[in-house]
Amino acid sequence: MSPLNCTFASKKKQSRMKKQTVRIEHDLRSKSANVIWQLLSSAEGLEKWIADSVTREDNNLTLTWGEVWKVSETWTATIVEEEKLKRIRWKWVDDEDEDAFVELALDKSDITNDYTLLITDHAYDEDVEDLKDIWARNLKRLHRTTGL
Repeated sequence: MSPLNCTFASKKKQSRMKKQTVRIEHDLRSKSANVIWQLLSSAEGLEKWIADSVTREDNNLTLTWGEVWKVSETWTATIVEEEKLKRIRWKWVDDEDEDAFVELALDKSDITNDYTLLITDHAYDEDVEDLKDIWARNLKRLHRTTGL
């Protein structure tokens, strides 16, 4: 499993560029905001679909992909906004782009009462397709592990 916010460009190039906003919508076919919220905001929920290991202490997230005792990658983030049952936003601690963030938000359909997951993330131009692929794999894993 790869990290959410992949960056493949050189560090020198990255420091001069701003990331592009990437938005993804995913229909969840669920009417339970509480169930969905646990998947978006708790360490146990995020482990089901985003990373192999997640810890949350207050507003700090640590996400690990791979096996810690073998090959792994660990990223840390700070939760900068959280509105229960609505949205959670975090910033990667080592991200050079101060405007970049990851946001997972819920939108409820007035017609079906089902929820849609609205994902906002950021990537350099040359990494946008890779980031979309990572989110597509994460969403497949979410469906496989939870049925959403």
